[in-house]
Amino acid sequence: MFGYMGQILRIDLTNKKATVEPLKEEVVKKFIGGRGLGAKILWDELSPGVDPLSPQNKLVFVVGPLTGTKAQSTSRWIAQFKSPLTGTYFRSVAGGFFGAELKFAGYDAIIVEGRSEKPVYVWINDGEVEFRDAEKIWGMTTNAAREFLLEETDRRARIAMIGPAGERLVKISAIVTDDMRTASRGGGGAVMGSKNLKAIVVRGTKRPEIYDEDAFNEAVKEQIESYRSNPGFEGFHNLGTNFAVYPFYTLGHFPTYNFKQKELEGAERFQAEVLRSYIVKHQGCYGCMIRCGKTFKLTKGPYAGTVWDFPEYETHWSFGGNLGNINIESIVYANMLCDSYGLDTISTGVAIAFAIELYEKGIISKSETDGLELRWGDPDVIPELVKRIALRIGLGNILAEGTKRAAEVIGRGAEKYAIHVKGLELPAYDPRSAKAHGLNLATSPIGASHCIGWNKFEIMGIPKKVDPFATEGKGEIAKYVQDETAIAETAVFCIFPFNTEMVTVDLYSKLLYAATGIEEFKDPKYLWLVGERIFNLERAFNAREGIDGKYDTMPERIVKEPVPREPSKGQVFELDILLKDYYKVRGWDERGIPTKEKLKELELQEVAEELEKVC
Repeated sequence: MFGYMGQILRIDLTNKKATVEPLKEEVVKKFIGGRGLGAKILWDELSPGVDPLSPQNKLVFVVGPLTGTKAQSTSRWIAQFKSPLTGTYFRSVAGGFFGAELKFAGYDAIIVEGRSEKPVYVWINDGEVEFRDAEKIWGMTTNAAREFLLEETDRRARIAMIGPAGERLVKISAIVTDDMRTASRGGGGAVMGSKNLKAIVVRGTKRPEIYDEDAFNEAVKEQIESYRSNPGFEGFHNLGTNFAVYPFYTLGHFPTYNFKQKELEGAERFQAEVLRSYIVKHQGCYGCMIRCGKTFKLTKGPYAGTVWDFPEYETHWSFGGNLGNINIESIVYANMLCDSYGLDTISTGVAIAFAIELYEKGIISKSETDGLELRWGDPDVIPELVKRIALRIGLGNILAEGTKRAAEVIGRGAEKYAIHVKGLELPAYDPRSAKAHGLNLATSPIGASHCIGWNKFEIMGIPKKVDPFATEGKGEIAKYVQDETAIAETAVFCIFPFNTEMVTVDLYSKLLYAATGIEEFKDPKYLWLVGERIFNLERAFNAREGIDGKYDTMPERIVKEPVPREPSKGQVFELDILLKDYYKVRGWDERGIPTKEKLKELELQEVAEELEKVC
């Protein structure tokens, strides 16, 4: 199969058995690869009601037909599973080099199932698979475990692993690569931990075969020229996603104080020229000329001497503005702790903001915080709470469940201050400041993820500018970006080039056909059909679990409390109006479930038949 390796590796941890299965051509044509392939596997293989932390849950690692090729920004990888945090279908995406190495080892996907009796790691070396004892490295941070694993296998290998948080089944724990890229959201680290799987280590020397090298090279050339001429390229290249921190604060997309949206005194510290002064190194993922990764060095304060990957826009927000904190050093240090322990920085920061507001309101007291004084803007308490969440110590043990469950445990009205959708903590965008973007957060099958439908219409004015505060027509553009993201994540493309239109679906179609030779992929309209098919399949997975439109909600603060600062002053999120429009555009019923007619139109007849039995 051109572009593909044609193989899926199934890892049975219970019986320490690895088997290879063919990648079926009919599945490829229908779902392309990456996110589409993983969603199809989970739909087919997971029974409704499976406990996410049981041996019956499956963890699928997928790459795409452009992974490991000359195409730019296409070597990300996706972890897919039923989430212990949300109870929904989940997809979590990461970059770095692990995805390309998995492809080079000869696989388009790995399906992990069962549970090992004792801690184990899996060593995949060009088609040879070994189950190795991980008791020695169990309990280690990710950076410590990396050194042991590379020493025991191959210094050129690549790793996807968990830290102490995943081992302790922290529901906001991440899967971390050897180069500290993370598939963070939804508790994938806890799924690995529940299986006693510390790491997957991969080394490969194979390469995917291209159908039409000349046409592929021409399409890659077009892609590179598009990158160089795009106004967004320099911003990403020079400062990564941090170039957006201060501008987005001024536009209302950088919520403060647990989404209370008060003015953040000293926000000027987050301007690009200040953040740029911390950079000592530029780096990037496999096969990407943008090189948006940066290394920060701290020279002042109690964290002086720390050198680590910069905190991305979301992390800068979660440990910064969301906590009323302008101390950059503490943000970098908290980011380092999350990578080392294996935590999702977004959910961790939101959980801490939730705790601080509860303390401020007198809902929890010092006796419940283990003596910690929880104050907005205090840079010293943040790293301490990160550690306590990762290690499940005291209040951290409650916050490790995520804000939804933590609020239920604490009670006393705490639910009002838990900022989540479907159990997934909101990211660094206020739905009141961009209504279609907020609509995506409400309707996303995985909960409040900006990555599954980042609304470039409202935020960047691409491909056309729309009023972010209007409610009319927002269902259509929310659907557009959600379907487009699903298309991009079949490659697996980084979503930044799509959001800035360095890459379009038309260009992807050229790359994809030249790589695979599959006739259907010639037509961009067909790719749009696949994107919509994937999104509806994910929605159907949740519907089969009993998760319907009742879960398409927003926190009380977002729908009832007007934003107090400009430019969004006075805005609330009109959930009911927006949902009604969105469901109509999607072709779903009033419960937010894909109709039989819509599923048939998307060639998901078997899905329609199964949903008819349970919905």
